[in-house]
Amino acid sequence: MAAPGLFITGTSTEVGKTHVAAMIARALVTNGRRVGVYKPVASGCQEENGRRVADDAVQLWEAAGRPGELDRVCPQRFLAPLAPSRAAALEGRRVDSALLRSGLDYWRATSDVILVEGAGGLMSPLSDEDYNLDLARAFGFPLVVVAANELGVINATLQTLITARAKAPGLPIAGVVLNQTARREDDVSLATNAEELAARCEAPLLATVMHDQAEFDELLDWHCLAAQPRSGDSA
Repeated sequence: MAAPGLFITGTSTEVGKTHVAAMIARALVTNGRRVGVYKPVASGCQEENGRRVADDAVQLWEAAGRPGELDRVCPQRFLAPLAPSRAAALEGRRVDSALLRSGLDYWRATSDVILVEGAGGLMSPLSDEDYNLDLARAFGFPLVVVAANELGVINATLQTLITARAKAPGLPIAGVVLNQTARREDDVSLATNAEELAARCEAPLLATVMHDQAEFDELLDWHCLAAQPRSGDSA
């Protein structure tokens, strides 16, 4: 039986996807699960000692207990902080669309659950042909939508959920994680955003994460959420 997984996406860039994905990885490891972590492509990488490093991939790998080979966490890494296809073009390269998908295979046999983190929002382009949503649909893993706790989050979250329902109707949506990426003392919406999301979203609000919070307050069975069948699939 194939390992279940979760596809962590965001309402935009810089909403804390990696931070939340790392929190999920640590929670699963604490519960005795073997966690595979996969970021199909990353841009904005660094050169360190002759090696190209994706900081997000390192953070995920560390949170999961350093499973497998670090280079397999993110097989395609580019330097410019642009959409991956644009960053690749600046290097005279192209994002390998087939590898975006096949790179997951490395983690299947050795993982109880696999966490996939997209690059940017659900409709952010990854290659000349692919968006994050295309990979999520191909993998079939339930979506975890990370939303930045700030003014405007209601609209951004609903738009992401509507897009997922419209373009991938059979794909399960595990829920939304509301993540506070900065202190934002002057943003009065912080007091009501969670309540508004819970009332307006069809998907459940799974957790609210405060600024610099490292562990979830809520006790969630992330493995169970990952094992949700697709619509039309048998349980």
